[in-house]
Amino acid sequence: MKIRNVVHRGLRRLIQADDAAGVQPAVVPKLRRIVSFLQDMEREEELRTVPGWRAHRLTGDRRGSWSLTVTANWRLTFRIDRDEMEIVDLDYEDYH
Repeated sequence: MKIRNVVHRGLRRLIQADDAAGVQPAVVPKLRRIVSFLQDMEREEELRTVPGWRAHRLTGDRRGSWSLTVTANWRLTFRIDRDEMEIVDLDYEDYH
C-alpha cells in the first residue's frame, strides 16, 4: 500500500530521507520493518499476521484507526483508505 501522508515529523524524515534523527535510535530498525511491511501489504487483514505488533482497531473517537505496537507506550497509528488502498495519517505516538 502507498503511504499517503505521515503526521510525525521524525517518522516522515525516516521514511523519505532515511534520516533517523527524529526518532529514538533503539526503535529505528523496528520502525523500518513495520513501514516496509505496510508498503508491501496488499490487504489490511495482513496486519494481524505479526503477533508481536498487536495490531488492533481503535475505538471511540479514534474508531477506524489501526494501532501497531512499537514499544511499551509508543504506537504507529493510521487509517486505511479502502477506496484508494492507501495508508492515511501514519503517526508515531505515545497515546497511553
